[in-house]
Amino acid sequence: MGDVTPATEQPSTPAVDRTAPALPVTPRLIATDLDGTLLRDDKTVSERTIAALAAAEQAGIEVFFVTGRPARWMDVVREHVHGHGLAICANGAAVVDLRNGGRLVDVHPLERTDAFAVAEALREATPGVSFAVERTSGIHYEPRYPPFHLDPGAVIAPVEELLAADNVYARHPILKLLAHHSEQNPDDFLELARKAAGHQAAFTRSSPTALLEISGLGVSKASTLARCCAERGIAPEEVVAFGDMPNDLEMLGWAGTSYAMANAHPSVLAATTHRTDENNEDGVAVAIERILGL
Repeated sequence: MGDVTPATEQPSTPAVDRTAPALPVTPRLIATDLDGTLLRDDKTVSERTIAALAAAEQAGIEVFFVTGRPARWMDVVREHVHGHGLAICANGAAVVDLRNGGRLVDVHPLERTDAFAVAEALREATPGVSFAVERTSGIHYEPRYPPFHLDPGAVIAPVEELLAADNVYARHPILKLLAHHSEQNPDDFLELARKAAGHQAAFTRSSPTALLEISGLGVSKASTLARCCAERGIAPEEVVAFGDMPNDLEMLGWAGTSYAMANAHPSVLAATTHRTDENNEDGVAVAIERILGL
């Protein structure tokens, strides 16, 4: 799935902050994307990053992983969740307790009828599109959809069957509909899809390929993070967020302080005030160290 692929569309000389920003208030929560942001390209968490996350927690700052990944792909950071043990997955569609076997604490699904309507609209708008359906229980996809990570439990069938009311998995909520096109430009595909069906669902992308991630209307990393923060009495200005791709934009705009990675998509670089080093240079750790004065 594309939400675990780092950005490749980069400006040649991104500006990187070399001093800690003057934060309006002392941060109480750090929200960070994973792929292309916290994780290196080999999908590991560096020792420097592990130490920075631990230092933030020791300073009384909660850390939330906020990712497009499904819960079953969170093993890479499971042991680095401190305190609360929660992560926001599937672009805000699920809150997961990583300390309790990936138990779903909260789900904001894409309704089956909306997913079906979106699939119909995209087929009409751009022939050649193929789909996958990410449910709380796993992923299922069409024969032409390129499975980025093979799932032995996946059902392979036309999307109409995958979304049918009598499908064996129909009682399992839909977290995301994924749409792939082998010929579309990724950003153009996103714009086209929003025009075709943006009134029925939320569209974003995190892959360098033309792979769209489609959630329930109003569901985003930002919307779920805002709810988690409200439950803790944490205001937006007390949040520092990190990201690199379009699926991070709402979160970066909501947080009081936002950082774009040096390897970020142009739209993320344009929407954020602060920069940090790229993911392979531990940019999140670099910024946390500056914030903490380490």
